[in-house]
Parts: sequence; C-alpha cells; structure tokens
Amino acid sequence: MPLEFGLWRVDDKPVRVATQPMPSESRLEELIEADPGILGHPLLLIGRQVLTRYGKVVDLLGMDAEGGLHVLELKRDRTPREVVAQVLDYGSWVQELNNDQIRDIYTSYARGRGLAEELDEAFALRFGGAPPEALNATHALTIVASEIDAATERVVTYLASGFQVPVNVLFFRYFEDEGRSYLARTWLMDEVEALAPAAGAKGRGKQEPWNGTDWYVSFGEEPGGRNWDDALHYGFVSAGGGAWFSRTIRSLPLGARVFTHIPKVGYVGVGTVSGEPQPFEDVVLSLDGGSQRMSDLSLTGTYRRSVETVDRDGEDPREWIVPVTWERAVPREEALWRTGFFANQNSACKLRARFTIEEISRHFGINQGSADA
Repeated sequence: MPLEFGLWRVDDKPVRVATQPMPSESRLEELIEADPGILGHPLLLIGRQVLTRYGKVVDLLGMDAEGGLHVLELKRDRTPREVVAQVLDYGSWVQELNNDQIRDIYTSYARGRGLAEELDEAFALRFGGAPPEALNATHALTIVASEIDAATERVVTYLASGFQVPVNVLFFRYFEDEGRSYLARTWLMDEVEALAPAAGAKGRGKQEPWNGTDWYVSFGEEPGGRNWDDALHYGFVSAGGGAWFSRTIRSLPLGARVFTHIPKVGYVGVGTVSGEPQPFEDVVLSLDGGSQRMSDLSLTGTYRRSVETVDRDGEDPREWIVPVTWERAVPREEALWRTGFFANQNSACKLRARFTIEEISRHFGINQGSADA
C-alpha cells in the first residue's frame, strides 16, 4: 500500500486537517493544467480531453523532456479495476502516434487556449532545448485518484513489476482549512520504475521524417580561426581541428541544402552544396565565373592547420571546406534565432526539424518546395 499521510495545522497545538473529496475531476484537470509540476516531474501538456481513434477520450496527455508521452487518467473517487483496462487501451493508441499526429494534437490544444507557440517553442520554454528527433520513444500511463481498491492495486503492481508495463497510480489528497485548499500526493510505486518503457517499445521513437535534402551545419567561429565573413563572401562552410569535428561535414553530399548556424548567434545562411569536401590546402572555389585556390584568397580568418599531429596520434586537424552556393545568407548581426530552433554539436547532420526549416525559410524568403518534397 502507498504511504498514508496527514496534514496538521500547528498553532498553539496540532490540529489535524481533515481530507475532503475533490470537488470534481475537471477541477483536478485544471490544477494539473495550470502547473503540471504538481505531478512530481516536469511535463509539457500537449492535450486535454483528447479523442482517440477508438472513440475514447484521454483526460490529459503530456510530454517529458525526452519526448516520451504521458497519459493521465483522472478518477476523483474510488477507482475500480476497469480503469486499468481503460488506460491500457489508451496505451495501445498512444504508442502508435507518429510525429505529425503528436504535433497536430498539440496544435489543436494550443489553439483552443489561445497559445501562439509551436510545439518546438513550447518544448524549449518548458525544458530549455529543442525536442529530441525521436518523439514517443517511451510512454507512461498514470491513473490519478484519491484511492484505489485492493484488487486494482494488485493488478497495477503485477503489470508494472512483473511485465514492465509503464502503469502507475498517483494519489492526491485534498484538504480544506480555514478557507484555503491544499493538495498532497504520493505514488503507488517508485516513480522511476513506473516510467520505464513498455517491453519492446524502447527505440521505437517516432522521428520527424527527413525530406532527403536538408542538412544542419554548425559553423563554429574561432578567434583567429574560422570566420563567417569569409564563408558569406566566398561561399563555403567548414569544420576541422580533429576527426570528430570534420567527420560529419565531410559527409555532406552534392546538392544538399544546408541551414547554417553559428552557435550562440543564430542561423545565418541557407544554400546548396556545390562541391566535394576538401582540405583547405587543396580546395578551389568558383569565383566570378572563374576559379581560385582558397589558400590564395585574402581571408579574414585562418584555416591552415598544422598536420604534425596526423602522424603522431592519427588525428587529422585540417580544416575541411565544403563549397556552397548561397540561396540567402546574411551577416552574423542579422542572424535569426527563435526559442525551439534546432541546434546540434555535430558539424553537420540531417535536419528533420520542420519548425526550424519552415520558420527560417519564411524569414529568409526561401522556397520551401525542397523542404516539403
């Protein structure tokens, strides 16, 4: 059984505050919606009274910082065993939700409450970063109740402990004292255990589909080294200083569309890869109808790196240059950044973040045709 607890008002002497029935399930929904933190872990609510494909209605649907989904089924009074079957039915529905369906659920929820932000923005405001590429890799089922009967407790414990079904019960106690209302909570089982993914579900995250064209590039400026003014003027992106930094940018294929981001500054350019990756010492750039070795250009930054360490420890510190034809590029002072935009430590990676693609394309006046292909 979960721990029982009480509340005492302490003035001259302790006076126990009596537990009261929760006024209504909708009131509890409102309290959780106002501050999901009362559940005990950070959640972003993405839906309320969500209709499933089977004609059932989920009270509340949330998302955690890892992109996992949380089904919350509220029962104000004593909970019969049937509610366990009910949340399992919801679980069978929620595990199949793909990226677009999740975003549609949030969009409907946000519009109904006058919220302007996209899911990416709301996620970043709640958790401090962009959503993971794979949403819904795990899910959790929570019955929120004032109490449950012994049979329900046995069933929930059996499913969670014996078969790793991610179901748990969160108990709320409601108190009223001298015109003030209070809530207290406790879990049936250890919360970490109950949030484990269902058997076989781990790794089945629903990624944003990749359009096969768009890539993210991190153009990390360095004092006395790589400089965006050069890349903007001559048309290239680059990375170097070791295999970890250059490996991904060397994977950029011809024809790839690159969304270029300066860390801690914002997005500064979108263009198309027009040449094969090459070390700085070997690369030739097309300029004004002709071609010129990059090492002969007048550059603001420095791209020549010592190659002495290659023989010593196998590292390749050279700067690798990828020629780019800019569709639109701006000085760093005009960089675009919005809460929820995608950012990554890799020098280059596939860009699946639809919100980032759409907002940058709109801001820079770029045709989104290739992004939607």
